[in-house]
Amino acid sequence: MPANKLDDWKGIWVFAEQEENSLSEISLELLSAAKLLARKRGETEISALLLGHGVKALAEQLLVYGADRVFLADHSGLAKYLTLPYTRVVCELIRRKKPGIFLLPATSLGSDLASRVAARINTGLSAHCTQLDINDQGELMQVVPAFGGKVMATILCQNHRPQMATVRPGVFRRGEPRQKKGTIEDVTVESKLEDENQKVVASQREKKPTQSIEEAEVVVAGGAGIGSREDWKWLERLAENLGGAVGGTRPPLDEGWISEGQMIGQSGKTIRPKLYIGVGISGVIQHVVGIQDAKMIMAINNDPQAAIFQTADLGVVSDFHKIVPLLIEELKKIF
Repeated sequence: MPANKLDDWKGIWVFAEQEENSLSEISLELLSAAKLLARKRGETEISALLLGHGVKALAEQLLVYGADRVFLADHSGLAKYLTLPYTRVVCELIRRKKPGIFLLPATSLGSDLASRVAARINTGLSAHCTQLDINDQGELMQVVPAFGGKVMATILCQNHRPQMATVRPGVFRRGEPRQKKGTIEDVTVESKLEDENQKVVASQREKKPTQSIEEAEVVVAGGAGIGSREDWKWLERLAENLGGAVGGTRPPLDEGWISEGQMIGQSGKTIRPKLYIGVGISGVIQHVVGIQDAKMIMAINNDPQAAIFQTADLGVVSDFHKIVPLLIEELKKIF
């Protein structure tokens, strides 16, 4: 794309993910990210793109949390997420409005949509970003873990627009609500034949923990060192006594002890609790990138050489079978 044509692409867009007429937390987090980028770029408008059916109230909510404009595509065919109709509507709007930056959530929905849109628009896409910035040329700097998390790579999209990135949940905090201002622009949606190539056969909602690990002030996390489902219950008891949430690494997820939404790390969630307690976790970089912003990191591991101790503020070298029950016993005395 010629350099002079790049100047035609302006503004920062956020894809607002919603399910059953409820905005996801990452949608509001991305508005905060857009504000920071807009300040550095000198942009004047942040836009949210909302697709669904009967979701105008959510558009109003997006205005309260920082969007200057909401493009609202309200149609019965968009009531549930389907790749083809969502991609078509988003791509048509991008070609008409020409945003300079387009941010999407690094969720299963956002990742599916972003890759399809980037391919159709013929632009670049950086996935699962853990940091965003603007360089001196006003280009989006997209930071992602690379080589198994050993390197943090900065990626630029120099010759194509929009500059697209998916951002992991928890990387940014949603801002405070403001007095509503901005506009809602209705987007005309017409059904097309290609939309009929997909349909929802059945859907099943995953049972979510009562407290999400992104919002919890205390997170107790376990790794492969826990050993069994019965032993995992000690972590759940500890979290319960601390009023916290339970998370983990990839092995507990593979064993079925936690859900995908509870996994912390490079391919999971990024958290910022006041207290993080890692039990039986070795501390490889893939996990550590998800906890590095915790205010206090405590690690319990029977291996004195475990990498987690290099990150921890407080380390306990011992068998968790001895330490965790003692912690619970003392907490019951206090509370």
